Amino acid sequence: MAHTKMKNDVSVQVTDSFWKRYMDVVRREVLPYQWEALNDRIPGAVPSRAIQNFKIAAGEAAGEFHGFVFQDSDVAKWLEAAAFCLENERDEVLEQAADEVIALIGRAQQKDGYLNTYFTVKEPNGRWSNLRDQHELYCAGHMMEAAVAYYRATGKKAFLDMMCRFADYIDETFGREESKIRGYDGHQEIELALVKLYDVTGDQKYLNLSRYFIDERGQQPHFFDVEREKRGDNRPFFWNESYGYHQAHVPARKQKKAVGHAVRAMYMYTAMADLALRLNDETLKKACEDLWENVTTKQMYITAGIGSMEFGEAFSTDYDLPNGTAYTETCASIGLVFWAKRMLELQADAKYADVMERALYNGTISGMDLDGKKFFYVNPLEVKPETSRYRQDHHHVKTVRQKWFSCACCPPNLARLLSSIGQYMYTVRQDELHVHLYAGNKAAVELNGQQVTIHQETSYPWDETVKLTVMPDEEGTFTVALRIPGWCKQAELRVNGEKIDYEAFIKRGYVYLKRKWMQGDQIELLFPMPVEKIRANPKVKENAGKAALQRGPVVYCLEEADNGKELSSIKINKHSVFSAAFKPDVLGGVVVIEGEGVREREELWGEALYQPVHKHSVGVSIKAIPYFSWCNREPGEMAVWIREES
Repeated sequence: MAHTKMKNDVSVQVTDSFWKRYMDVVRREVLPYQWEALNDRIPGAVPSRAIQNFKIAAGEAAGEFHGFVFQDSDVAKWLEAAAFCLENERDEVLEQAADEVIALIGRAQQKDGYLNTYFTVKEPNGRWSNLRDQHELYCAGHMMEAAVAYYRATGKKAFLDMMCRFADYIDETFGREESKIRGYDGHQEIELALVKLYDVTGDQKYLNLSRYFIDERGQQPHFFDVEREKRGDNRPFFWNESYGYHQAHVPARKQKKAVGHAVRAMYMYTAMADLALRLNDETLKKACEDLWENVTTKQMYITAGIGSMEFGEAFSTDYDLPNGTAYTETCASIGLVFWAKRMLELQADAKYADVMERALYNGTISGMDLDGKKFFYVNPLEVKPETSRYRQDHHHVKTVRQKWFSCACCPPNLARLLSSIGQYMYTVRQDELHVHLYAGNKAAVELNGQQVTIHQETSYPWDETVKLTVMPDEEGTFTVALRIPGWCKQAELRVNGEKIDYEAFIKRGYVYLKRKWMQGDQIELLFPMPVEKIRANPKVKENAGKAALQRGPVVYCLEEADNGKELSSIKINKHSVFSAAFKPDVLGGVVVIEGEGVREREELWGEALYQPVHKHSVGVSIKAIPYFSWCNREPGEMAVWIREES
């Protein structure tokens, strides 16, 4: 097979008022806050002890290992987020802190390259004995991702060299050769990390090892059965006695329906797309396409939340998308963004960018409050505090964000996504620059052998207009491909003030503008953003007779703070008209939707639980806020889907 080696083709400086605010929050608030959490210095928060574990493993402190077997990964994700922040803007204090942690990790690494504080401290003779459950390769993968990011940001090789030693040791340990372990991890992550390691080092064995881990998964005899028998474990597996939980029920290339733990699935599908591109592997590409269709057309919430089931943090069945018990882990939506970007690298199709955008503006950033100090692990689409308090099947649904978690995968995962947002805006293919996301930025790219700067100006997603200024070093011919968002029905396009009828130039949702570009050429886009009432497929029974409000890429919700209690008594109808206006003093500055609806008159019910159908309702004003911004005021009810009156 011919191999394709990837590199960073676009350098992006984010200037966007929406995303730059989040990036600044990550730098100024989230990373320092999470650093304090990792060092157990936040009063009232669940202790992490992650840094302490490394000190114990390095022989620099006494004590027992504390936390989950994957506690190391929290430190790795913090380091990766720090690396992305340093790539965006130099910060000596942050870099010094990162260097000190990296040095500590180096002192904890074993002589043969192995690194895992749980097994070094707690089970020194237990290496690789329970890959199904113990996350060894998962933690290794996160460390490798962090090392690659840190090397790219700073040019320092110490961390990268450490992780190459670890990867070399893993390569010597796993494989189909008789002397090696013919296995793989229960939680995918190393597969995509090895591809990143290959991209930055050019070492073919890392790409081959990633492919091995993908291809070995689900083969018979089943590794998890062999491993379980070897350790004398006769207990049935907790998740329906099925290895679908780990996406190991059948070989990866034969999978067509998303099952099991949603985050594991996203990381695996991301790696599959990575490999499909670099190995020009059509069977892996086809598997990714089939899985994409299942996830995004049958198992995805309107917020791009995925994994509806609390049991196993998992996918359920097609169209099973309950609102009040939705699990929709923050990490799962983040993983969907990773996968979408890889699918865009495989093929420029706007359906991938549409989902990526939906996840970014809705299902990911809902996981953090506006000041970056509290977090949601679970992102439901409907909340009633009394129900969450008393019903066991709602116990995972929190009505306020938490300071930290004992399983703290989501906060640092979100930090690394937000601090690397510029990496998701563009893709380069020879003489083509694909514009996937609209946000203020300055991008430097090489097209047809010449340097080109793109200056993008917009107040998207609140404003409908986008302006791109194209500045090649010298005039030349290349292509700028612009995504027309799937939610936009009547986009307008102008080049240097001249309106373009772009229908003849559109392919898979992108308008291809190939021309001789000159310094200062301007592209102007208009994306009308009316308030849309969205309905779900009738097969989604929980949303029968309901609609959701959406403007542009942003999904809205009703919150008790604006509309009072008992949101389920509010209805809209086909005559309901909604207006949208930017409110700088609301929730840090958002577009608020306002309109008219009706509300059932509670006083007419009295103490009756049931009564004959009646039309006793009263007109009310409705106010909706972006879903991502809910729970930043006083706690209360929230609902995305609103009843419709016929």
